Amino acid sequence: MPSRSLHVAVIGAGAAGLVAARELRREGHTPVVFERAAAVGGTWLYDDGAPSDDPLGAGGTHSSLYASLRTNIPRECMGFLDFPFVADESSVDPRRYPGHEEVLRYLQEFTRRFDLNGLVRLDTEVLRVRLDDDASAGSWRVSYRSTKLPGAGSEQLEQEAFDAVVVCNGHFTEPRLADIAGIDTWPGKQMHSHSYRVPDPFQGQVVVIIGYHPSGMDISRDIAGVAKEVHVAIRSVPPCEIQSTTAHANLWLHSMIERAEKDGGVVFQDGCRVKADVILHCTGYKYTFPFLGDNDDVAGIHVDDSRVGPLYKHVFPPHLAPQISFIGLPFKGIPFPLFQLQSNWVVGVLSERIELPSENEMMHDVVSFYLNMEARGYPKRYTHGLELTFEYEDWLVEKCGMENIEEWRKVIHVAARSKVSDHPESYRDEWDDDHLVKQAYHDFTKYL
Repeated sequence: MPSRSLHVAVIGAGAAGLVAARELRREGHTPVVFERAAAVGGTWLYDDGAPSDDPLGAGGTHSSLYASLRTNIPRECMGFLDFPFVADESSVDPRRYPGHEEVLRYLQEFTRRFDLNGLVRLDTEVLRVRLDDDASAGSWRVSYRSTKLPGAGSEQLEQEAFDAVVVCNGHFTEPRLADIAGIDTWPGKQMHSHSYRVPDPFQGQVVVIIGYHPSGMDISRDIAGVAKEVHVAIRSVPPCEIQSTTAHANLWLHSMIERAEKDGGVVFQDGCRVKADVILHCTGYKYTFPFLGDNDDVAGIHVDDSRVGPLYKHVFPPHLAPQISFIGLPFKGIPFPLFQLQSNWVVGVLSERIELPSENEMMHDVVSFYLNMEARGYPKRYTHGLELTFEYEDWLVEKCGMENIEEWRKVIHVAARSKVSDHPESYRDEWDDDHLVKQAYHDFTKYL
């Protein structure tokens, strides 16, 4: 147990915020979880309404889910380390790659099992986080308001003092858009995948999709079922074998867009030209922390081309550690176990059972990391991208004094990721790792 119980603000009640709250309370701290939506679940909370009048913007909803979305990693490796995401008689969707509804049910069950609902303030938006001038009142002052009432104004603003803040607000809300020459005079409709829900509105249209990561793959196939033509722009000219696996006669892969034209034409770098009705950006999202604002207290935390920094090991700003931390920034790892490991590390530091290096040592580590990325030719936007070596996760395990991540979990994840691009049509429903699945369920018995 910690030497004292800290009052900790957790921003966001998605998977990261929920497991952070559990870890905090397990060690005797008092977390308060702020969630602007009406329920827990974060990015897994589906909203079938139109996000906003601006199909290119973040809009008024947090959700970026489309109706047909399924996970792109198997459930066995996806769940928290000590709370298996298993298919059993209670599962509504028992598939290894279930739909988003099943993931939300899993998070809701996690919330119930560990009695977290009482820690979460729903319909509550954090507007500002700043260092408190009065140290005796707590290190941080969090300003927030209820969003239950439409048009809630500044008169409903409330404040509360906290000893520490854990930021878990996710990074699938603020759209990133492709830069297209001539787009200002192009007459068609543009939208971001954040605003996509179902394919019906694209009936009979010619649609250009930018991006071929999992969402681009899924949405292009979704829309191909109703559209006249679907043209997907990807970063490099696709090899023939990928083109031949699209399984849709009206779906073509191209290199990136060269320019958009006034008559509705879209010209690709491969020389092809189509006259399109819609350009759909499946181009990812920006890291954004509007509640940090521009105040001098946290001005040292910046977002530059998807690099949030400076952060020691993607979590702690050296000049403010450990009083503020960030959970869930890395991508390409296995999200839920990663959130748990990061949360355990943060809580261990707050409880003083784990010691951080000095501020100078942490800054030196950050600078070295950036220089290493530059030497390897990696752009800034890959700062929080993890390798499939699990080096970062294993480092966290060692720091926290936890059990090693199961080998089957790593093998399943690596195999699943390799199949996404090789077999985009079938990877969710064809696999050859039943022996690993059996090992997973055997290991899960100690938690069930």
